[in-house]
Amino acid sequence: MALQKRTVWVLVAGQILGGLGIGATLSIGSVLATEVGGSEAWAGTAATLSTLGAAAAAIPLGRLTRRYGRRISLSLGTLTALFGAMVTVLSAAMDFFPLMLLGFAMLGAGAAVGLQSRFAATDVADPRHRGRDLSIVVWSATIGSVIGPNLFGPGEVIAEWFGMPPLTGSFVIAVVAQFAAVCVYAFALRPDPYLVSQELAAAQPDQDTAVAKTTSGGVARNRSLVFMTIGILGLSHAIMVSVMSMTPVHLVHHGTSLAGVGLTLSLHIGGMFALSPVFGWLSDRVGRFPIILTGQALFVVALATVAFGDESMTLVTVGLIFLGLGWSASTVAASALLGDLVTGAARPVIQGRSDLVMNLAGAAGAASAGPALALVGYPGLAVSAGVLVAAIVVAVLVVGLPATRVRAERVTSSATTE
Repeated sequence: MALQKRTVWVLVAGQILGGLGIGATLSIGSVLATEVGGSEAWAGTAATLSTLGAAAAAIPLGRLTRRYGRRISLSLGTLTALFGAMVTVLSAAMDFFPLMLLGFAMLGAGAAVGLQSRFAATDVADPRHRGRDLSIVVWSATIGSVIGPNLFGPGEVIAEWFGMPPLTGSFVIAVVAQFAAVCVYAFALRPDPYLVSQELAAAQPDQDTAVAKTTSGGVARNRSLVFMTIGILGLSHAIMVSVMSMTPVHLVHHGTSLAGVGLTLSLHIGGMFALSPVFGWLSDRVGRFPIILTGQALFVVALATVAFGDESMTLVTVGLIFLGLGWSASTVAASALLGDLVTGAARPVIQGRSDLVMNLAGAAGAASAGPALALVGYPGLAVSAGVLVAAIVVAVLVVGLPATRVRAERVTSSATTE
């Protein structure tokens, strides 16, 4: 469908621009927070407030989509992030830390837009390619995530040109990038994919219901599967964030240079996004649950590697790559499954709740990882994360696969009777 191809490419462009802005700001946000806050204790506020801001924006953006469509929702969310970058610059000029916290929280709306964009790619997608289209949008975030943190140098030049406070030049880049993203969403995302999907559903309700049943194993309205899928997204994110957030602390404590830490995190980000189209394609071909379980297997490899190789930077780096791959497989497949399960007007609201849970789980994972590192060390942290992996595997085996098999048997029996 031409509309779907256009939608995916518009979302990819918006993701690149939005990711560029977020990457440029959050990469230097911790340093700026330390300077304005007056203590290294405030270094984590940029990531924390951004995550909480993304969580707070998730459901409102979903409700906006339900009422006005994706175009308005994504545009307003990106505009909020744009104002967040401006507020952050103003707070640095005023040397007023509470205002800076507000700016970081507003920047989180950009992350919420990134999460909602992956669902926007599924609105009018062919059910046979839903995972592939979603994963392409997820993959596009790699570009901004990789380029953004490297804009510190140009940001310094911009700050000097305009006589701005040091370290704030990257936020000017964010403002420009976010403004461009707003224009892309507002003017290029036409016709609106969500509104078109609703029109198609209203025009062909019987066909829509049949598609939902066949593509999701006949469990489009199975609440237990919806709750389980949202739980998988949240727990997978918590596993990744908890280990990733403490890895720099662990590596520095063992004498690794900052350059080495940066390389490890860059390879981890590559693992998160680079192969997402492969996992999306596989989830379409072999099924959502097999790829979710593949993601958990990759998590096990990652956690075992960092637990037994915690003294080696090389092994920790390898573990972080597998950690990113596990997150990618689990998140892409579970997001596609949620798109299968939820249809109609409920879709954007449920997707918003999913993003809320995902962000809160990530914040909880990051908050609990510090005490866990202090109490049981880096290997103990990895073992603790393994408990969450076990919970996901049990949920898929006990709830997911049996429900899919039962419904498939019913559909087959009904077709035979007819």
